[in-house]
Amino acid sequence: MKVLLSTIAVTSMLLAAPVNAANADAAKALAQKSGCLACHSIDKKVLGPSYKDIAAKYKGDKSAEAKLVAKVKTGGSGVWGPMPMPANSPQVKDDDIKTIVQWILSM
Repeated sequence: MKVLLSTIAVTSMLLAAPVNAANADAAKALAQKSGCLACHSIDKKVLGPSYKDIAAKYKGDKSAEAKLVAKVKTGGSGVWGPMPMPANSPQVKDDDIKTIVQWILSM
């Protein structure tokens, strides 16, 4: 029975990986289309912090998604230095912002 459950668990993880990769690719394309990658990069600071640095800073923070969605929508400054981030609403849809933030936090 343990072998069967282990096999099912491993198979489920293997089958889920391509879906997650496809979702990540779609979120990255959405970030590109929305102009996010003009100021951010996945693993290097550009004008704003890297997405991996953002994910690390908010790791374990259950309210991170809501905070970051609000920050992306309204803009802000001071958290990562003096460079302000412009507001991205209404030109970027709320659902798209949420998708991008979830992708960033998954890194």
